[in-house]
Amino acid sequence: MKASERSQNTGLKQLFLFACSILIVLSLTSFHTNTNTRTSENRNDDKFTVVLDAGHGGYDPGNLGNGYKEKNIALNIVLKTGELLEKIPNIEVIYTRKDDTFVDLYRRGEIANKAGADLFVSVHCDSHTSTAHGAGTFVLGLHANKQNFEIAKKENSVIYLEDDYRSRYADYDINSPESVIGLTIMQEEFLDQSIALAKAIQDNFANKLNRVDRKVKQAGFIVLHQTFMPSVLVETGFLTNNDEGAYLNSQKGQSQMGTAIAEAVLTYKDNVMANIADFSPGTVSEVPEPGDLSESNSENQDINRESSDKPVTEVANEKKSNRNASKEAAEIIAEASKNSNRNTPDNAQVTEPGEVVISAKPAVAIANKRVAPEEGKEIEKNSTDENTNLENAEIQYKVQLMASAKDITLNPNSFNGLNKVAKEPIKNLYRYMYGSTNSLEEAKLLKSNADIKGYPTSFIVVYRNGERLSFRESNTYISGE
Repeated sequence: MKASERSQNTGLKQLFLFACSILIVLSLTSFHTNTNTRTSENRNDDKFTVVLDAGHGGYDPGNLGNGYKEKNIALNIVLKTGELLEKIPNIEVIYTRKDDTFVDLYRRGEIANKAGADLFVSVHCDSHTSTAHGAGTFVLGLHANKQNFEIAKKENSVIYLEDDYRSRYADYDINSPESVIGLTIMQEEFLDQSIALAKAIQDNFANKLNRVDRKVKQAGFIVLHQTFMPSVLVETGFLTNNDEGAYLNSQKGQSQMGTAIAEAVLTYKDNVMANIADFSPGTVSEVPEPGDLSESNSENQDINRESSDKPVTEVANEKKSNRNASKEAAEIIAEASKNSNRNTPDNAQVTEPGEVVISAKPAVAIANKRVAPEEGKEIEKNSTDENTNLENAEIQYKVQLMASAKDITLNPNSFNGLNKVAKEPIKNLYRYMYGSTNSLEEAKLLKSNADIKGYPTSFIVVYRNGERLSFRESNTYISGE
């Protein structure tokens, strides 16, 4: 064989071996990916999966106060929560981070979604003035006051540390409260369950640790928007408060807070999810409809509930095996936290109400100087308004009061005296819409009246030719006039 032919054959053999090597590497990579990516389709339904998210991390320290760093305290609380939950045989715990690393906001939600998680719990610390104190838990929703907006704005500002934030969050402006309207749509399905978990957490903070209860609130946290399961964000306290910061930075404080969160997760699992076949979002007995907020301070959008020894929801016909499992799990957590003092130390005890910043209702600026009606009075449309037939109008404005799994009777008594309420089915929910007009000015009056009647998280929705527009399209009409 000639030298040139031998050289050619050798080259072909090397090329063949190289190609085989590439195929082997690709197959191994594919195997690794497939065996380590757990989705809702291949998840083990025998396990109740909880994703624990320690806020911030790495080059993002989070809030600072009195020399304390949010990223470290949040991580230690999360690790304590996970340590306790991992002792329960049928609970699987997944962490978005277990060390001091930076994790993109979108990636945190992605981890939970790929895991097909049952719950997502994000843990943070707050900062404000030296007198602000107390712990609160948030679910995704509209900012009902300036304080909630500022808290979410601080947490959401972490997106600017991500490499590709301009394209990834192109549709979101952290400085715009209106941006949150678009974020809330996907989480509406899980709102009741999220509130149930948040209430269980707050009950433990207030009743077992004697922490000031800043209540369950709603705000537009991007990290909650990224998830497709019941999700909460826990603000464990204020690092800027001397006593509270010291408590949260202590091993004892972190252990107590982590235990309280773990016990709340267990309460949620046993009481809400014990009989999933019979569970629907509307069965959470202690969660009021948004209309019930009128009896409390609706401007704060605190989802207030009286403390109760009852479960978050009554689960009918619970099986004996479930009761035994619940008792065993509770005993495991109780034993694990036995050496932890359940009372907050005197020098860190918080007993006064938390600072609440209440923003006055904004005046509705309208060209013809019409103002919102007095509280308790329904809007009466002026006969001199446009006489356009609404059914034939190209553009219509309505005010969405809420979305709920409950099929609520359409009468004024069900909606704090509001009439002209309609409902729109969507998946397993109903959207409750107030009023209908082709005038943006009239829609703003409807929105103002809804606020007065106890629906501060309501918002204007635009319909074109009878079809509901997306948030981005709606905002074009709302801001363009």
